[in-house]
Amino acid sequence: MSDPAKKTAAAYGVLNEKAGFANRHTIYIDKDGVVKHIDTKVNPKDHGRDVAKKLEELKIPKKGK
Repeated sequence: MSDPAKKTAAAYGVLNEKAGFANRHTIYIDKDGVVKHIDTKVNPKDHGRDVAKKLEELKIPKKGK
């Protein structure tokens, strides 16, 4: 997500003000807008697999199911 004014990063508490950018976090939000989980240890190498696993743990249905 693009956040040039850094307002969204600040609102979610992930803005690293010293560095001037957001820390890499994945925030899982359900369809009702409720934050279900925040992953603060994002590993870019395994991120896709980690997201799929977390969605399954949170019992988020796959699209179309």
